[in-house]
Amino acid sequence: MNAANKVRPISIAVLAMGGEGGGVLADWIVDLAEHGGYLAQTTSIPGVAQRTGATIYYIELFPKMAAQAAGREPVLALAPMPGDVDVVLASELMEAGRAIQRGFVTPDRTTLITSTHRVYAMTERIALDDGRVDAGEILRACRRAAKQLHAFDMAALAEATGSVISAVLLGALAGAGVLPFQRMAFEAAIRRGGVGVAASLAAFSAAFEAAQDTTRSAPVLGPTTQSLPASSALTPPTLDGRDADAPRAVPGETLVGIPADIAQEVQQFTEPAASLARAGVERVLDYQDAEYARFYLQRLRPIRELESRHGDGSSRLLAETARQLALGMSYEDTVRVAELKIRPDRFQRVRDEVRLGEDQLLNIAEFLHPRLQEIADTLPERLGAWLLRTPWARRFVERFTRRGRVLKTSTIRGFLLLYVVASMKPWRRGSLRYKAEQTLLERWLDTVRRTAERSYALAVEVAECRNLVKGYGDTHERGRGRFDTLMQMLPQIAASDDPAGTLATLRKAALADESGAAFSAAIKQMPAPPQAAE
Repeated sequence: MNAANKVRPISIAVLAMGGEGGGVLADWIVDLAEHGGYLAQTTSIPGVAQRTGATIYYIELFPKMAAQAAGREPVLALAPMPGDVDVVLASELMEAGRAIQRGFVTPDRTTLITSTHRVYAMTERIALDDGRVDAGEILRACRRAAKQLHAFDMAALAEATGSVISAVLLGALAGAGVLPFQRMAFEAAIRRGGVGVAASLAAFSAAFEAAQDTTRSAPVLGPTTQSLPASSALTPPTLDGRDADAPRAVPGETLVGIPADIAQEVQQFTEPAASLARAGVERVLDYQDAEYARFYLQRLRPIRELESRHGDGSSRLLAETARQLALGMSYEDTVRVAELKIRPDRFQRVRDEVRLGEDQLLNIAEFLHPRLQEIADTLPERLGAWLLRTPWARRFVERFTRRGRVLKTSTIRGFLLLYVVASMKPWRRGSLRYKAEQTLLERWLDTVRRTAERSYALAVEVAECRNLVKGYGDTHERGRGRFDTLMQMLPQIAASDDPAGTLATLRKAALADESGAAFSAAIKQMPAPPQAAE
């Protein structure tokens, strides 16, 4: 058999989300190969959406000399096949996990190059409970699945160098040393591209060095190379901590931007409640004002006393109440939405994300669909209640709320409309929604306090049940209904053999699905209440 017939193509799969330059990266690799004596072919397979399916760019490279020796053009594949991919480049850690699921990454063959940062998938975002996938487990799966792994935070490098992640991925590919091309050939491909050359080269260089740190004299894929080199040099970053970004209060620390009396009281908390109390104060202070933050701490004082009298030393009750109370007091309403959409830092963040040039204009279109209930909630209590109970007024307002509206906040008219809504913030305390939310919070806090007198563990679970009430619209109504059901069942739950465990099981079932099927099944499995003595 002719030796040239034994040569196989080098196969490369790039998994990238929209806007990350996956197509540019594929073009760079093709240009690199064609100038380096290879035939190259690239295809793209688009995903469903940006976070429910990334676009796969598939590239195959075949040496021209081998094709000439065989006397015919090679037949190159249009899509990656499981178990037959040499290099996988993933722009985000979950995309690396998807590549492993699809069988593109194999321990006998594949070099996996991935960023370790996370962009949460739709399934993670819409989960009723904390639906985030354990990033540490994904990274461990990457180490098991790949023959050689290069993993570091490429998004941070892209941001630091003012470039896009595609340039970082190219630098990591070059630094990994698995393609038969020198560094200068990669850089020449970027220069020939002619777009954002300086920033791209800076990102390339930083990523090249980062990848070199995880590579130890790896041979390259050439015309006769059949597999990729092994590497055990990688020490992955620690990604297991789920609350790494949470604010933390340190005894004696000055809390910038917080009034002195509030900061002094926050510093009296002990960990882990201290971190959550500080984060709660910052949240409600931003949501309303300093008086509202004082009201938040006032509500926590009885819980602190209960913690000292009935606690087990863990501060779980105080910490969870501090968390849920802050979330409950900063509920989503039309005023909050409008305020967030017109903040200067939001406009700057959008400019940074799209990498707006000095000679470019930016239009931001918001899709808004407020319901009648949300409009009534924003009004003063009496007026909002009147609107909800008056049929002709409801019909009149619903004529304008049946369809959503597209509002451009980058225009004067659109900005001013949202500015007017956001300016209602000082009058929020008189709104229908405010009165209703505060009443519900007081009932919940009262239940927590009364339960803690009898069972500390059960009180912790009651505090956590407040997590069911979240979001807005239908999501809020569903969660509120399940929360009310659990509170009504509390006497029956308290009479069970393991009250805290029973409530925890029911709470998790309530968060399991939107339909409520798991919750209904869990309720049916509840033991019957004990019969009263005759």
